[in-house]
Amino acid sequence: MDSKPNSRGTGEYARERKQRGPKRATPEYLEKAALHYLERYASSAANLRRVLMGKVERSARAHGTDREDGARAVEHILRRFLDSGLLDDRAYAEGRAVTLHRAGHSMPAIRARLGQKGIDADTIDAALERLEDEAAKPELAAALRYARKRRLGPYRRDGRRERRERDMAALARKGFPPDLARRIVDADDLAELEEEAGALPGPLG
Repeated sequence: MDSKPNSRGTGEYARERKQRGPKRATPEYLEKAALHYLERYASSAANLRRVLMGKVERSARAHGTDREDGARAVEHILRRFLDSGLLDDRAYAEGRAVTLHRAGHSMPAIRARLGQKGIDADTIDAALERLEDEAAKPELAAALRYARKRRLGPYRRDGRRERRERDMAALARKGFPPDLARRIVDADDLAELEEEAGALPGPLG
């Protein structure tokens, strides 16, 4: 049997959903929303709290639901998820730190990103220490990854001298210290520098 053609486009369907407004932030809805979010994204407890409290606030504005009741429901969900292991700030911080490091982010940048997700300083310190499993010198390895991705300094095919200051500025904007940026941009023996970084096997970029 042929299915009935859908006369509504995706844009119209999205507009209808928006017009219906936010759902009531009942405990059941908040838990389903939390599970759905965790199916799609890795998250810290603080980040998931922000997501759920946003739903509580929108529900309060649209339906007059009680914000304090919503907040208590959110905290109950977070406690259960933490107890069950669905939420684990340490594992999240370590995994996120590795991902950012492999993308060429500096240690200060990784620290800032994790802090924005509500990770405490001690957990961030532990996650950054674990990056020594990724490379003997994590900061050097991250800077090299970024330089390779952006074709900076020794990774340029030509015009290296003319673009020296620009390349150093690009590394500085990513949070790498000036002496490290200078070392990479002025490197004569790139293979030796990469070996010193001690990155795990595989491309740096």
